[in-house]
Amino acid sequence: MRAIISVVGKDTVGILARVSSLCASCQVNVVDVTQTILQDMFAMVMMVDISKMTIPFAEFSERAADYGKEAGLVIHVMHEDIFNSMHNI
Repeated sequence: MRAIISVVGKDTVGILARVSSLCASCQVNVVDVTQTILQDMFAMVMMVDISKMTIPFAEFSERAADYGKEAGLVIHVMHEDIFNSMHNI
């Protein structure tokens, strides 16, 4: 099972490292990452493997969103099934 994590906000040092650390702490494996900086704005999309995740998906999503709020970022975690359903209409 996989999920998509999107991260958007003002560029600062260590965003990728901190989001990756959050993933690692829950046994969420980062499979692929794309990121860019648009002027001073940071945008990143991660595909992650959640098959060995140690907490419920909803809790992981909430932790990511809470971290985003603390860091001045918007972080969304979407299960691959939802992502695929949204894009197969």
